[in-house]
Amino acid sequence: MARAPDMRGLTGSQKAAALMLALGEDQCAKLFGMMHEDEIKEVSAAMAQLGSVQADVVEKLCGEFAESLSNAGSLVGSFENTERLLLKTLPRERVQQIMEEIRGPAGRTMWDKLGNVSEAVLANYLKNEYPQTVAVVLSKVRANHAARVLSLLPESFAMEVVMRMLRMESVQKEVLDGVESTLRSEFMSNLARSTRRDAHEMMAEIFNNLDRQSEQRFIGALEERNREAAERIKSLMFTFDDLQRLTPSAVQTLLRSVEKDKLPLALKGASEKLRDLFFGNLSERASKMLREEIEALGPVKLRDVDDAQASIVAVAKELAAQGQIEINDAGDDELVY
Repeated sequence: MARAPDMRGLTGSQKAAALMLALGEDQCAKLFGMMHEDEIKEVSAAMAQLGSVQADVVEKLCGEFAESLSNAGSLVGSFENTERLLLKTLPRERVQQIMEEIRGPAGRTMWDKLGNVSEAVLANYLKNEYPQTVAVVLSKVRANHAARVLSLLPESFAMEVVMRMLRMESVQKEVLDGVESTLRSEFMSNLARSTRRDAHEMMAEIFNNLDRQSEQRFIGALEERNREAAERIKSLMFTFDDLQRLTPSAVQTLLRSVEKDKLPLALKGASEKLRDLFFGNLSERASKMLREEIEALGPVKLRDVDDAQASIVAVAKELAAQGQIEINDAGDDELVY
């Protein structure tokens, strides 16, 4: 059996392989269960080719590992630190690929990540691919996500994709690996490099989580300094009043999902128009009972009303993200999911 190199000659993968073998089968199996498929392959390959490792080398490895933990103090995890560590053991091209995947959409596998890409962005990329390739991709993502992507493709092209999907049997592993590799190198890499969160969107989300008085104070102050930025943020914010954009069926879905004690309190501080929207989507008896509950509340704290409204807005956003309701965008007929 081949002899493994000494401590200085071991790569990062070989060190990991030796440590895991030293831990024993049970612990090794647990660690493998926490790894991505690519990591398992890399460490497994190192294990298979490791050969015999002297006891003193294993002892030094364990000592080095323990020492690195004890000397670490407080740990700071960041993209920069991770990239720097990877560069010590992997080629620069491989590190760049890994970091681009990390910075891309969330998900353990390529198909998980793809399912978290905006359907508009994905459709824009896929419309330039072969229908057969698109059929393979859409067969691997969630059905609701595939449906939205399909609806955004040009109609004739979408029908070609549908026909390919209907005729498609099991996809050969080589074909699937090829599609996955292309997506990783062309689509995900570009997406990771180009995706930067818009500062106005970030501030709109923060302002959405302020109480009403603080929100108005910050917006007012921002209008004095930069009216254009303030208007942009206001247009991106989704507030309780924006629930007026819900369709009747969406209101009914929302009513089934909100906590019943939150609704009377939230509507206590709502406009008549918004109240009527909710009343109109309840039975006559339920509507009457809700009106009575609102009147029975008497004077309430503004903060309590804000909290109740924020709770219902959060539910509406979650339902929209899941595709259970549609929110008509202000000023046009497009839909936001």
